[in-house]
Amino acid sequence: MRTAGIDIGSITTKAAIVEDGRILGTMVCFSGYNASLAGTTVYRNLLDDLGFDASSIDRIISTGYGRNNVDFADKSMTEIICHGAGAHFLNPDIRTVIDIGGQDSKALVVDADGRVRDFVMNDKCAAGTGRFLEVMARALEVDLDDFGSLSLRSATPAKISSICTVFAESEVISLISKGEDRENIIAGIHDSVASRVFAMAQRVGIPVPVMMTGGVAKNIGVVKALEKKIGATLEVNEFAQVNGAIGAAVLAAKMG
Repeated sequence: MRTAGIDIGSITTKAAIVEDGRILGTMVCFSGYNASLAGTTVYRNLLDDLGFDASSIDRIISTGYGRNNVDFADKSMTEIICHGAGAHFLNPDIRTVIDIGGQDSKALVVDADGRVRDFVMNDKCAAGTGRFLEVMARALEVDLDDFGSLSLRSATPAKISSICTVFAESEVISLISKGEDRENIIAGIHDSVASRVFAMAQRVGIPVPVMMTGGVAKNIGVVKALEKKIGATLEVNEFAQVNGAIGAAVLAAKMG
């Protein structure tokens, strides 16, 4: 059976196609202001990339904040369920999933079957999310893609005490004016994100092994900062950013 998952997030929209336990392909595009168009575009682009017709897809599940805008999906499911299923598909041994997306962060505890047993989510504040890192990157005039590698050069991470994005940005600007090394500021930003996410995840416990998903998982600085807080190595799969879409596709295959 060939199934697809479409995950419409606040910043990026992802699609994945799975067949008989294999990932055939994935695609990522920016969500923009039109969630419906983003879902259609990423799906069509993935089909074209794989040389498939839409008729060759047996079922489609949509997920993410814009899941209800995918009118051609057979069903929509929450990103919590889909991220748990995706992580289990990528590694059945995983027991905790920490997902940091553009506008929210979440921690899930999953069982041996990939079902979510408990979760906690931060969707009320941009701190501890990809958006927070974007704001900081603009303040520092650094490409966000360079954040991770630059922070690893830090000898003494700067202290960022504010958990509010607006106040934290003011702290960063103040540090810049004082001549603090950019690498130390970025490392401090990553520590701030890690502290907030770790505190959130502790509310549900953090059984190991732990997988980190979402676009921020590509930032090695945040990954390393979180590892220090948790005291364990985080698994970051090559499909971390599209984990929700993969989970949706996997669940589509299980639909009765």
